[in-house]
Amino acid sequence: MKHSIVIVDDHILIAKALRSIMANFNDFEVLYECENGKELQDKFTSKKNIPTVVLLDISMPIMDGFETAKWLRENHPDVLVLALSMQDNEQSLIKMIKNGARGYLLKNVAPSELETALKTIINNGFYYPEWASNIVFSNMMGNVPNNHTSAMTSDLSEREKEFLKLCITEMSYKEISEKMFCSPRTIESYRNSLCEKLNIKTRVGLAVFAIKSGLG
Repeated sequence: MKHSIVIVDDHILIAKALRSIMANFNDFEVLYECENGKELQDKFTSKKNIPTVVLLDISMPIMDGFETAKWLRENHPDVLVLALSMQDNEQSLIKMIKNGARGYLLKNVAPSELETALKTIINNGFYYPEWASNIVFSNMMGNVPNNHTSAMTSDLSEREKEFLKLCITEMSYKEISEKMFCSPRTIESYRNSLCEKLNIKTRVGLAVFAIKSGLG
């Protein structure tokens, strides 16, 4: 079964080119294209139009990518958002992530990286190329004092610390369960427990915490 994709981009030629490229991806299919977030909202009134992933441009008229990502996060949190933009500045990246984007790519990427990003978001919940990861980690790590982070780490079990270390990798949760010789349900329990203890909502957040704590 293929994962469904919706393209939101006001440049029609780019949207059509993306659709043509993704027609060659075995695991994905494009449902439709929209020119802005408002058009996407209108489409989402029908359940059959709700995809697995929204490939989202940032600069658009009427309702831009920032607003659209935020609306999706608040109204359709299960829909994965992958930003695809010409903007490589820190402000746009951080704002998109805070608004719920699970990944961020520049429009000059090779089709192979786009396919990798889509697969990684499906399997791991997020995807950031190296340049974006450096910005995300440096920005988010600065929000928590080191002594506070160390104190929080001391309250964690060795198995929870091991799980956090593996969150930094590109391994899926299933692969992590195999690595730790436990069931996927146990891994889910570790994740939920850590998110509650650390007041973190996403795997990206867990990975950032692990790096700041010296576990990575």
